Amino acid sequence: MTKTYQIVLLSDATGETVAAAAEAVASQFVEMPVKITMYPFVRSLQRAKSLIEGFGSADLVIYTIVSAEITKLVEAASNTQGFKAISLLGPVMQAFADLDGLEPTGQPGKQYKVDKDYLERVTAIDYAISHDDGLSAEYLRQADVILVGVSRTSKTPTCIYLAYQGIRAANVPLIPDQDVPASFIEALAAGVPAIGLIASPTRLSQVRQHRLKALGNPELVAYAETKDIQNELASARLFFEKHGLPVIDVTRRSIEETAAAIRGILAEAKT
Repeated sequence: MTKTYQIVLLSDATGETVAAAAEAVASQFVEMPVKITMYPFVRSLQRAKSLIEGFGSADLVIYTIVSAEITKLVEAASNTQGFKAISLLGPVMQAFADLDGLEPTGQPGKQYKVDKDYLERVTAIDYAISHDDGLSAEYLRQADVILVGVSRTSKTPTCIYLAYQGIRAANVPLIPDQDVPASFIEALAAGVPAIGLIASPTRLSQVRQHRLKALGNPELVAYAETKDIQNELASARLFFEKHGLPVIDVTRRSIEETAAAIRGILAEAKT
């Protein structure tokens, strides 16, 4: 039988960093069966000891822990229990310390703090959720970026993801046989950047068919018909070209990749 490798993640905070790293690497080994177990908020020696005692079947332990005592405990257990242990932040932490000889504070969760950036993220999230498809001129002028596209090009989830990064993103849908709201044109004139989103007709047709089934409206054939979608996309491209909007094809992009491309476009526009 194929072995399932046991991967244990330890963090003294929420574990988002180590989880994201482990998932990114695991995605490159699709044929390797792995089971990933996460233990967040490991901040006391007592909790660390109780957890490590059960690591006998672990193959790999990846940790983001700043406490030197807990780190030594993990490394010692690695030698006695036979699992491999890796400090995800250790090399980067040491590289920072080598820059001018300063030592890290050793305080867990320092990246999670209520400051100006945090409050901006909260504001951006509220903006995205409270005004989805909001088209008032005042709303659009408050945006850091406006995403424009035909239905099901992931405008809303991308706006929400960007909001978690502190970017206030609005979205304007392109609807067949309807003019774009004047408020959008006003926002463009006011200097608010806008980006067009497109996807392949085949992909949009698949997504729209699933959407119609979920809504119980399979009779709306034109909405998911490939030929009609091709016409929508042709009109959208003409619209983007007319207004000089950069365009991102989201067909094979995840929400995260689309958001990264948007951030790149915004950064270039500022230089």
